[in-house]
Amino acid sequence: MYTVAVLRDFTAKHFLIGGDWGAENELHSHDYRLECAIQGENLNAHGYLVDIVEIENALDGVLQEFASQVLNHLPEFEGMNPSLEHFCRLLADKLARRIPLKAGSILRIKLWENQFAWASYQMEVTVQAGHADASPQSS
Repeated sequence: MYTVAVLRDFTAKHFLIGGDWGAENELHSHDYRLECAIQGENLNAHGYLVDIVEIENALDGVLQEFASQVLNHLPEFEGMNPSLEHFCRLLADKLARRIPLKAGSILRIKLWENQFAWASYQMEVTVQAGHADASPQSS
C-alpha cells in the first residue's frame, strides 16, 4: 500500500467547555501541526497516488477557515467541545470533499496541539469522485 502525506502548521484559539479543565477553560491558542495522509493500492498514469499539489491546495483552502479563528465561535463546533478528536473529524470530512480520492483510499488526519499531544481520525473513501463520499473507519 502506498502512502503520501503533507504537513501544515497553523494557529487557532479555543476554550474547553463542559468540564473543569482549569486554564484550558479560558481562551487560549495552539500552534497546531496537521498531517494529512492518504493511503491506496494503485498509482495513476503519472505514478501518483494523489498529486501532492492537490493535497496542498485542499489543505490551504480548509485551513483558511480555521487559522487565527476562535474555534468555539465557528458553526462547525456549535454545541460541542473543540477537542482534538472533534477537530480531526471535521478536518477529514472537509478534506475528503476537496481531494480527488479513489474508492478504497484511506484518508487519515493527525493533529498535534503541541509537541507532545495529538489525535487522529481515519476514514475510508467509498466512491471515486472529484469530491469523494467517505465513511468513518477506526482511527
